[in-house]
Amino acid sequence: MEIRLDQLGEPRFIWRETLELAPDELAHDDLLDIGPIDCRGSLDATHSGFVLRLSLRYEQALSCVRCLGEIRSEVRPELDFLIEFQSAEEGGEMEEEVSLEREDLGVLMMSTPLLDTRPLVVEQVQLGLPMKPLCKKDCAGLCGRCGSDLNQGPCDCEAEVDPRWAALKGLSKG
Repeated sequence: MEIRLDQLGEPRFIWRETLELAPDELAHDDLLDIGPIDCRGSLDATHSGFVLRLSLRYEQALSCVRCLGEIRSEVRPELDFLIEFQSAEEGGEMEEEVSLEREDLGVLMMSTPLLDTRPLVVEQVQLGLPMKPLCKKDCAGLCGRCGSDLNQGPCDCEAEVDPRWAALKGLSKG
């Protein structure tokens, strides 16, 4: 949704929208599926810009990095941003790389009064995806030889001895 911030009449603007994203749009190898994203937001005018409050709700399916099992979860992030405007004289080109301080992380710097919510939502969903999703903390993974899911129990493969330790096999305690 595109919101013209310079044309908001009320001190508080509230909206709701549903966004559909394809898993490949998020560029995350372990993301199998993502449901419709229910977005609820409000904008409150301040003396220097706006306060944006955003609530997202969606279901996602990820692949466990150890056993490749499916992990389904509901995600409900609550996000707050301060929107401030930056003129061309203040900061130059908006595309240049800048270093962010800790207090800048919740600030959206805009050069125009047009807020497009889709890129913001896509970014927040992307940031919320785990780097290494696990079905459970102690996931045993798959057997490297036969591919059996070791969470279901041990497989019938014999333990492979590292050839570097094979010479010690003949030694016994004495």
